[in-house]
Amino acid sequence: MSKKPATNRAEAAAATATQREAMELSEEVMADLQRRLRRVEGQIRGIQQMLTEGRDCRDVVTQIAAGNKALEQVGFVMVAAGLTWCLEDPERSSAAGYEVADVQKMFLKLA
Repeated sequence: MSKKPATNRAEAAAATATQREAMELSEEVMADLQRRLRRVEGQIRGIQQMLTEGRDCRDVVTQIAAGNKALEQVGFVMVAAGLTWCLEDPERSSAAGYEVADVQKMFLKLA
């Protein structure tokens, strides 16, 4: 039975990602990322509640900016950990599909 080809960019990217080995992140980094994401999730829920309550637009936008900044920080922590991993074991990270240049590109996506 053959696999059906990906029909869009998102499916193609997901298929490629599942074929690669995952970047190794320490338990401490993973816990930090999860904690940060839970905080962002709470901020988003708070923004939804503010909209439901009809809160002032300036207050809502301030909270959106804070949530956006917090989510960016999640990305920066992840990229920093990935860069550290690449530099500590370049052969293994390269074999997993993470050259230093790839991690630099990820950083630039966030910048």
